[in-house]
Amino acid sequence: MSTDDLRLVDSLFTAYNGPLVPGASVVVIHEGRVVVRRAYGMADLEHQAAATPETDYRLASVSKQFTAMAVMLLAQDGRLRYDQPVRDFLPELPSTARSVTVRHLLNHTSGLWDYEDLIPESGTAQLDDRDVLALLGSKDSSYFPPGSTYRYSNSGYVLLGLIVARVSGMSFPEFLRARIFVPLGMGATVAHVEGSDTIPRRAYGYSPRGGAFVQTDQSVTSATLGDGGIYTNVDDMTRWDQALYGGGTELVDAATMELATTPPQLPAGAATQYGFGWFIDQYRGETRWRHTGETSGFRNAIQRFPRRHLTVIVLTNRSSGEPEAFAERIADRLLFH
Repeated sequence: MSTDDLRLVDSLFTAYNGPLVPGASVVVIHEGRVVVRRAYGMADLEHQAAATPETDYRLASVSKQFTAMAVMLLAQDGRLRYDQPVRDFLPELPSTARSVTVRHLLNHTSGLWDYEDLIPESGTAQLDDRDVLALLGSKDSSYFPPGSTYRYSNSGYVLLGLIVARVSGMSFPEFLRARIFVPLGMGATVAHVEGSDTIPRRAYGYSPRGGAFVQTDQSVTSATLGDGGIYTNVDDMTRWDQALYGGGTELVDAATMELATTPPQLPAGAATQYGFGWFIDQYRGETRWRHTGETSGFRNAIQRFPRRHLTVIVLTNRSSGEPEAFAERIADRLLFH
């Protein structure tokens, strides 16, 4: 990248820079080379710990691509089928879920209730995945018949994490570690369960309030796993990104990746851009894989342009700002300038 290109990147993150504000870590990988690896601001305001490229951020919904990959690995192993009913694995689900399949969960076409809408207003304790299953099991209705339309669903990806655990006989964090993180050398990455692991270079989440930033690191939904529970850094995300191209480090075969990045055809012209853990669309004539992640105190974005071998990843520990727009600006500069 040229000096002007780097200056553009730095200018995008001006508001993230300095000793008094939560920060960001950014990586740009172009044609197999890391061309930007930058960090700004603070990972932990209370302890004055600066953000670095090694800082671990909560991925929120960017985690979904890893949950989907775990399911794809089990399908490739012959341990489950995409069109298998989810009640084969989770009989606690209500009868209205009997025709919901694994594929429906992956594609966000299940029609199952969003668990966030089922949490009692008085609830203050954090929910784990079993709590989500219990909430869904108590609701014998759905938004729409499975497979008929698209509706983004955190519930579906929590259930996928539970299915991975039941089918594999391992906890979901253990399966991810054994089958994805260790093989790819992602040593800083963990599906976080409070009290059972450590996040050595942890960023804490913040929100703007009254002209300052206050810590908002956890919420009632911050302990679920399959929909958003992974912490990682931009260096490990680079390893993940490169493995998605194949070339000897791939986790699943090319046919599986093709399936994962092809949104389903829905009836009656219903539109969707979602494959397995990725939004797939066209941007300025280029195929793009993308996802964002937003949770209490964190906002993140990944944009991949596989044909051009360009990926931009932005991880931030604040519940404001537009990392997706920043990633797009950087892609514009490198691909279309």
